[in-house]
Amino acid sequence: MILAAGLGSRLKPWTDNHPKALAIVNGKSLLQRNVEYLQQYGITDIIVNVHHFAEQVIDAITISKGWGSRITISDETDEVLETGGGLKKAAWFFEGPQNFVLMNADVLTDLNLGQMAERHVQCGALATLAVSDRETSRYFLFDEQGRLSGWRNVKKGEEKPNPLPPGQLEQKAFSGLHVLSSNIFSLIQRSGKFSMVDVYLDICASQNIQCFDHSASKFIDVGKPESIAKAEALFK
Repeated sequence: MILAAGLGSRLKPWTDNHPKALAIVNGKSLLQRNVEYLQQYGITDIIVNVHHFAEQVIDAITISKGWGSRITISDETDEVLETGGGLKKAAWFFEGPQNFVLMNADVLTDLNLGQMAERHVQCGALATLAVSDRETSRYFLFDEQGRLSGWRNVKKGEEKPNPLPPGQLEQKAFSGLHVLSSNIFSLIQRSGKFSMVDVYLDICASQNIQCFDHSASKFIDVGKPESIAKAEALFK
């Protein structure tokens, strides 16, 4: 699933008239680049959620014939549901026991998704989260076994849970890419609009949620106008 419903307020003025997912990097939209990225790992069945300028995203997919993939639309035009609510609405697409990928439309990376999926299976994880050692304001916290144990906002001095579990925890920046077991759906107790971060924090004490460190790979969050130029330097 590619999450493409966000308002993209940080990417103004582009998002005053366009969806963030169609921002152009070296002649290709973010959405096209991520569809093609998933194709490299044999993933060609994709669901994309839409809200902000939804018709533009649907038109781009229709005209391009999904850039060679089979793309289904999850319509959130009535209300944007954030990452967790959006995934829950699309749960029907992932029926049956399987693993799948969830990613933000506005991130670009060359991390080895095959290796990430292998680690997910080897660890018997419910979820595996792509992380790196870059500087940010919010971090996931992992124990010595790479298992999610908490979350920290360093700007606001906020931590969840509070207090954190005992033991040494390492903070890692989340990259907006997840490998998940379809078992996740039975554990999501929230409804309406909510974040997957909150879902993970709800269940991490009892569930195996692992990290996959890709600090050596290319990565950029194309969230602001100035990040377009940086993305164009990284991804030709």
